[in-house]
Order: sequence, then C-alpha cells, then structure tokens
Amino acid sequence: MAQSPELLRCLLRAKDCMDATSQEEWPVERLARISNVSEAHFARSFKEPFGVPPHRYLLTRRIERAKALLRDSEMPITDIAFQTGWSSQGTFGRIFRDITGESPGELRKREQIEPHQRDSVPGCYLSAANRPDLTIAVLEKRRLEAGVSIASSNESEVP
Repeated sequence: MAQSPELLRCLLRAKDCMDATSQEEWPVERLARISNVSEAHFARSFKEPFGVPPHRYLLTRRIERAKALLRDSEMPITDIAFQTGWSSQGTFGRIFRDITGESPGELRKREQIEPHQRDSVPGCYLSAANRPDLTIAVLEKRRLEAGVSIASSNESEVP
C-alpha cells in the first residue's frame, strides 16, 4: 500500500535527523515524536520507503561514517567508536565485523595498503559502494553464519 506524501515527509524528517546526527541515540519514541506520528505507526511505516527498519538504517549510517573515518583519518579506533555513536570499542568492533566482515583495524590496514583512486569517482557512487548491506538483523546474520558453520563441520565428519 502506498504511503501518503504527508506521511513520507514526516518519515523523511526523522531520517534526516538520523543522517545529521547518527552518533546520537535514536529510539523509536524520539523518531516518532519528530515525525508527529505514534510510535507504533512510525515503526510500521519506516521500513516501506527506506527498505530497512529505523535501527538498521541508523547502524548503516554509523558504519558508513566509521569506514570513512578509518579510511581518511589517523584518528584512534576508540575515538572513532565513540564519535560514531557506540558506547564501547568492544561493541563497535563486534558489530563492525558482523556487518563488514572485517575488524576496524583490518579495514584501515587494507585501505592504506590498497589506496583507491577516489578523486575520479563521484561521491554518490562511493557512498553506494561503501553502504553496508543490512537486509537482515545483525543478530540474525550471526545465527545464520553459526548455523552454516555448524552444518558444514557436521558434514565433513560424516564418513
């Protein structure tokens, strides 16, 4: 079902706030208040136009920002974790690895070894290429990966 232009504008207002200050906490209550809709309506409505629930959208923004800081600065990883909205370096590192497949330090090292010719690529393409694919929840991804590794290790034990 198509959403009304008024509702889309309200949802976009909340999305813009998350984009501008992704390091802040953005519980559904706060986003709903900004959007001038109920919490339940906001939670149901956000995914349709943006493709992911609000929490996953926020994680995407935080990871994008962290990747840019790791690539383009010499800032310590702990500082990047706090600046991008995580309360601990451990949580940041675990979620970063879950989403990107590598630790923050590994990404930084790889990006420094293999510098890209970013100046010749439009920014919108770089953003799209570096956007994490969060079509499923991080915890669900962990469960699926654990199930795959358990299944594959069981298969190798069968004579």
